Amino acid sequence: MDAVRLIAAGRHALARSGAALDIVGEAWQAQALAQGMGNWLAVTGPRELRSEARGLGEAGGRGCGVFDRAALRGEGRGPDHPPRAAQLSGVADVRQALLGLQELLGEVGIALVGVACATDDESLYWQCIESIDAADESSDRVRAILRLLMVRERGSTTGAV
Repeated sequence: MDAVRLIAAGRHALARSGAALDIVGEAWQAQALAQGMGNWLAVTGPRELRSEARGLGEAGGRGCGVFDRAALRGEGRGPDHPPRAAQLSGVADVRQALLGLQELLGEVGIALVGVACATDDESLYWQCIESIDAADESSDRVRAILRLLMVRERGSTTGAV
């Protein structure tokens, strides 16, 4: 499935999430998608983007590792449930996919702030804080790739390669 469709599915699922563990599970899904997109772009994307794309894949992977696997397992989410990113078959429109991923990561961060503020569970609180940092790092990587993509496109319109 194309990245843009997977991102739309993730945004929809996050918007429907009400319970804290559902939101945490969707944050995990978003980080898995960031990892998958980063890895895909690192292998098949434009050469100029590959280094930053590897960084996105690594940041997404670190973001996936933040969550308490036992808590997520009980909700049918997380590492024991295949991530949506496993369905990633390609990134037809790199710019659109990156913009969508950036929006998803921003929405994840906002949702996790809400969970962190509402919970009395110290472990969940710190997982949310670490995941907010991971989503921010992934978002920074996406922004860097978008900048490189813009430079690449400007170069191709002026005749430079």
